[in-house]
Amino acid sequence: MDITGYSRAFCPSEFGNPSAEDALFHIIPAPLEKSVSYGSGTSQGPEAILTASDELEPVYLGEVPGEAGVYVKHQISNGLSTREFLAELSQSVSASVALGKIPVVLGGEHTVTFGAMAGVMEHYQNEKVGLIQIDAHADLRDEYHDNPDSHACVIRRIHEKWTTPILQLGIRGISKEEVQYREENRETIFWKDAPQIWKDGIDHSLIPDGFPEKIYLTFDVDGLDASLMPATGTPSPGGLFWHQIEEIFSVIRASGRTVVGFDVVELAPLKGFHAPDFTAAVATYAGIHLARR
Repeated sequence: MDITGYSRAFCPSEFGNPSAEDALFHIIPAPLEKSVSYGSGTSQGPEAILTASDELEPVYLGEVPGEAGVYVKHQISNGLSTREFLAELSQSVSASVALGKIPVVLGGEHTVTFGAMAGVMEHYQNEKVGLIQIDAHADLRDEYHDNPDSHACVIRRIHEKWTTPILQLGIRGISKEEVQYREENRETIFWKDAPQIWKDGIDHSLIPDGFPEKIYLTFDVDGLDASLMPATGTPSPGGLFWHQIEEIFSVIRASGRTVVGFDVVELAPLKGFHAPDFTAAVATYAGIHLARR
């Protein structure tokens, strides 16, 4: 699989452009935009995050996670069909994991998480990898607009494929079908929706007993409140704010979990409005801080 670099680096003014071998983190731009159902623009998300990353300060919560090295791999072509795109993304993720690196996928619509998980699971076939999902929506529909590969179905596809234990955080938009699917799969799907988080807060009990030691994190930026993240296909009020994200990451870190990969998806940049792009870049850097070992 091609390990060649992309023309743009992550925070190059601070960390330069390390080689694939020297960097712990491999960013894979995945600008898939095939099934967006409201606002558009997710194909521009990866480029916007990389551009905004050059404005990041290197110290995050007293540490400099970027010192572990962040390499930006070849961008997956949005000209492929959805299935072809996911297959190529899976190969790229798998190649990075095989080198002992941590893949960081920048979407693109949420469907890319299936391809990323496929690449990760090639290396953990005999182990459970838990999925922690920050999102406004459950994404557990069987199909949406007659499309089983829709962004609104991605978590269900992952659950069906690998029976992955899933922890959903920040959800506040859910269909009757998805409520039923959750109820039917209570042994492997757990949740603390946005209203619960606002009511009860976040503490060490956030992660269920017995949840896998290895985790993949998917961060749909619409999990953030619409006032903080308007640049997404379906901005939703009643969501999470930044300090709550930091509390969630702190709980994950304190639990001793190993992050084997993560993604940041669904940014749809708004021309001339830089704050959401920068927020998504900070979310990426916070994920790097969480996953650094």
